[in-house]
Amino acid sequence: MDLDVVSMFVIAGGTLALPILAFVASFLLWPSALIRIYYWYWRRTLGMQVRYVYHEDYQFCYSFRGRPGHKPSLLMLHGFSAHKDMWLSVVKFLPKNLHLVCVDMPGHEGTTRSSLDDLSIDGQVKRIHQFVECLKLNKKPFHLVGTSMGGHVAGVYAAYYPSDICSLSLVCPAGLQYSTDNQFIQRLKELQKSAAIEKIPLIPSTPEEMSEMLQLCSYVRFKVPQQILQGLVDVRIPHNNFYRKLFLEIASEKSRYSLHQNMDKIKVPTQIIWGKQDQVLDVSGADMLAKSIANCQVELLENCGHSVVMERPRKTAKLIVDFLASVHSTDNSKKLD
Repeated sequence: MDLDVVSMFVIAGGTLALPILAFVASFLLWPSALIRIYYWYWRRTLGMQVRYVYHEDYQFCYSFRGRPGHKPSLLMLHGFSAHKDMWLSVVKFLPKNLHLVCVDMPGHEGTTRSSLDDLSIDGQVKRIHQFVECLKLNKKPFHLVGTSMGGHVAGVYAAYYPSDICSLSLVCPAGLQYSTDNQFIQRLKELQKSAAIEKIPLIPSTPEEMSEMLQLCSYVRFKVPQQILQGLVDVRIPHNNFYRKLFLEIASEKSRYSLHQNMDKIKVPTQIIWGKQDQVLDVSGADMLAKSIANCQVELLENCGHSVVMERPRKTAKLIVDFLASVHSTDNSKKLD
């Protein structure tokens, strides 16, 4: 989400027809409201509509475009501390004849946040299945897409509910067990040992920490003014306690390697997209998945970090569309044989 917000400063003057000075001043005074306006504007431009659906007393918030047709619907799951609108940069390059659904993950944005909710990967998979059932999205097998934490959930979903989906795209997914920890994972383990949960790199509380997070997640180096960094932090701070609770849950023994433990159960055609310069989750995870999933296609992106969706949205959209075309044209050929 934050990389997407940073990028809007480049296009804000022309796209939103506001003077740059007034735009920046407004962001500093009302960052949360202006970010909402920004996403509202892009949803409207791209034809994405926001709706709510309920499973008993639990509310899911989602956006969608189009209607189910002969092509598979796409359900898109965002990453840790993001929301459904992080996919807008990819939606921009997806064909308008596809039925798209982007949902806020449990506890994020417009979806219910409850202290009683099970935030483990298994718990999130069950919630997403409830959402799918509410929309009757699985009336016909759909294509599931997930990135980072959302990729972890998507992969386990594919293992648990194989009849729901026809194909799968995992974008730098979490949930794998590596033989060697990268620097980021080593740092996390040190923080866990010292119980310094206030210092989790993905949960910034200061402009300096926000700048470090942007550099960690992106290969592209943004020079972001201090005031803008402060505005981005101000938007996140009210949610940081929840993010810490969620992070500790998905990093626990119960959830940490859920995808690794279930990847051999994934039977649908699967696409892996990964940035070669990912500093959060090592790109070697792509090969690990390819060796465990029978029908698997790997796409590695040069000069790209962990935030693939934000850094390479056009390429991500093209890869997904091409993958769907190849997989489902093969299916149609088999039906004709």
